Amino acid sequence: MLTRRNFLAVVVAGTTALLAGCSGEKDEAPAVNPAPEQFEDAPAADAAPAGNVLVAYFSATGNTEGVAAAIAERLGADVFAIEAAQPYTEADLSYSDDASRTSVERADGANPELVQVTPDGWADYDTVLLGYPIWWGEAAWPLRTFVAGNDFTGKTVVPFCTSGSSGIGGSADGLEELAGSGDWHEGARFSAGAGDEAADWVSGLEL
Repeated sequence: MLTRRNFLAVVVAGTTALLAGCSGEKDEAPAVNPAPEQFEDAPAADAAPAGNVLVAYFSATGNTEGVAAAIAERLGADVFAIEAAQPYTEADLSYSDDASRTSVERADGANPELVQVTPDGWADYDTVLLGYPIWWGEAAWPLRTFVAGNDFTGKTVVPFCTSGSSGIGGSADGLEELAGSGDWHEGARFSAGAGDEAADWVSGLEL
C-alpha cells in the first residue's frame, strides 16, 4: 500500500474523458502510455479529519487517480491503489467491441482478480473514500472484487467517481449491497482533472 507521501509524488496526467456510461459507453477514457508526473495543483491539507482515513481507488486511465490524489492531499489520508491482476489495456476498454475484455466481463458479471484485495492495516481505518470510474453506468468491475472481499463493519464509506457525463447514479448502491456492511454516505461524481473541485467537496463533508 502506498503512503500519502509516496503516492502524491506520482500521478498520471494527460487523459481524455471520451466515454459515456448511460449509452453503454465507459466514461473513463483510455490513455496510451501515460507518464507519471508531479501533481502540482493539489490543495493544502487543511481539513484533516479525526481518525484514520484511507482513499482507495481504481483507475484504468489516470482520471480517477488524479481526483484521488487531490482528495488524499486535502485530508492528509493514506492511499491504496486497487489494481487488477491483469491490467486493462486500451483494447480491453473498447466499449464498441462486444468481444473486448470489459464487454465480456460486463456480460458475465465478473469480479476481476486483484493484485491485493485487502489494504495493509485495513482494520485501523475509520473512514474509507472509495473512488472508481463509471463503466456503462456502473462502478468499474474491479470494485466488485474489492468491496466483496473486505469487511466494512464500523467504517464510514464515502464513494466518489469519475465520468465524462453520467452521474454517480446507483453505482454506489450496488457496491454497498455487495459489501453488506459499513456506514455508506452519499457520493459525488467528478470529471477528469477536477482535483480542486473534489478537494473542496471532501472538505465540506466534515468527516
